[in-house]
Amino acid sequence: MLQRLLLVFALLLGACATQPVIADPAPASAAGGAVSAADPRAAEAGMEILRAGGSASDAAAAVMLALTVVEPQSSGIGGGGFLVHHDAQTDELTGFDGRETAPAAATPAYFLDGEGRPRSRRDAIPGGLSVGVPGNLRLIEMAHERHGRLPWARLFAPAIRLARDGFRITPRLHRGLSSPDARARLTDWGRAQFYQPDGQPKPVGTVVRNPELADLLEQVAARGPEHFYTGAAAEALVRAVRTAERNPAPMTRDDLATYQAHERPVLCGRYRQYRICGMSPPSSGGTTVFAILKQLERFDLRALGRDDPRAWHLIAESMRLAYADRDAYVGDPDFVEVPFRGLMDEAYLASRSALISPDRAMDHAAPGRPAGAPARTPGVAAEVPSTSHFVAVDAAGNVASYTSTIEGAWGSGLTANGHFLNNELTDFSFAPEEDGAPVANRVEGGKRPMSSMSPTIVYGPDGEVRIAVGAAGGTTIVAQVAKALIGVLDWDMSAQDAIAMPQVMGLGDRALIERAAGSESLADALRAMGHEVVLVEPGYKANAVERVGGRWVGAADPRSEGVGLVE
Repeated sequence: MLQRLLLVFALLLGACATQPVIADPAPASAAGGAVSAADPRAAEAGMEILRAGGSASDAAAAVMLALTVVEPQSSGIGGGGFLVHHDAQTDELTGFDGRETAPAAATPAYFLDGEGRPRSRRDAIPGGLSVGVPGNLRLIEMAHERHGRLPWARLFAPAIRLARDGFRITPRLHRGLSSPDARARLTDWGRAQFYQPDGQPKPVGTVVRNPELADLLEQVAARGPEHFYTGAAAEALVRAVRTAERNPAPMTRDDLATYQAHERPVLCGRYRQYRICGMSPPSSGGTTVFAILKQLERFDLRALGRDDPRAWHLIAESMRLAYADRDAYVGDPDFVEVPFRGLMDEAYLASRSALISPDRAMDHAAPGRPAGAPARTPGVAAEVPSTSHFVAVDAAGNVASYTSTIEGAWGSGLTANGHFLNNELTDFSFAPEEDGAPVANRVEGGKRPMSSMSPTIVYGPDGEVRIAVGAAGGTTIVAQVAKALIGVLDWDMSAQDAIAMPQVMGLGDRALIERAAGSESLADALRAMGHEVVLVEPGYKANAVERVGGRWVGAADPRSEGVGLVE
């Protein structure tokens, strides 16, 4: 199972890789707002809403809608997400869950073949079987009801303009289209939208217009999300899933009509003098990012510094332990008992930390048994890299940290109403049980798959927001966020430089190291400490806004086309 996960990890990261470079420091803002996003046009959409008097959640909604247009391979209204919101006036934290759900007809055997064996993900992803009911529009509806300032329709204006007037194909989008296996080729609409008659992608700089999506967004802006979930748009979406040439699936209009976003608790814990707050299940971000950090608290990472291989050994070991617990216990809390208090308990995490040797890799990272943990068996949930994270901060200091996804690049490959449909259901563990025990993340009708999405907000010793951060990249998301926070909180790095640092990740019984300057020597040092090391190509994408000296500063991953804008 680990081999399959690593294969997906290595191949797909390499497919979207760009060589990391150090970007110029992002500008700073004293009192105005800030937006960080993976595409400059989406970031500008968020800034437009802030300048119009919108709130942080308004701006985040506008970014998500714009990404549907300009980053169609990664996120948007055809998928789902999680948003963590900080209210500057009340200090209240709210988590919004817009994760996709399985159709009501789905059973634990959903991804088993005729002989009762799990199908391969490569076979299960294209077409209807992998599509979950999208949740992003219900998410922003709920966030707007709670924290919005501008009229609902105003949030759609930048995205409608981009879809109607057109946007240019960027080098990154072109690379994603160039793969012979790109699922953008799966439908007639996708081929007509992004490819030339000879089958080659339209060149970089080509202006692409999407009137079908513009029409849909105008209808949802005028009539609300009901148009998407119950109207003609819902009929088109269901038809695309049920009549897919590959893997048609039993989604119904009732599956869309009954979908609801949920408000979820935000999970917080203390790491050194900081309060780390993240999303609760079905996101695994809140528990797993905190576990990685807390298990490292007894080690003096500051004294070791970023150039000492022993620091990366410790980080990889902590990640291995935290991911093992995640895979064993995290799932949809509406279907399974998730022991999130036990997973974040300081005494439990101290006992897990005690398994980490300062200079020797453990033979095997097995899940522990936190308080309240039922009998569970770890399951493979091989999320593939895509997704998009963005952060918006308004002039009042409200913060929205939002991760949105359609799962893998181009999702299921299916399209409806001018956008791509997700393949989120392949985030479920395909085997419903292992060794006679149920897998927490198995498929069930109406259930939400576990996610690595990790929208995070960190508070400093003064109680003020220090940084809001998140990432894209499937299973790597948790590790990227933890690495960035260690860089900022332990090594006094800017968020920009911490995000740009080469990634090291402990996964299963291996250490994965991003290829970059110095990676070979680091790999040798970790091997000397007993690690099995795999070098992987860069393919990461994180975004953040941090507060430094009373000013907001944006940060965006130099491996991506992202930007941080401030007002």
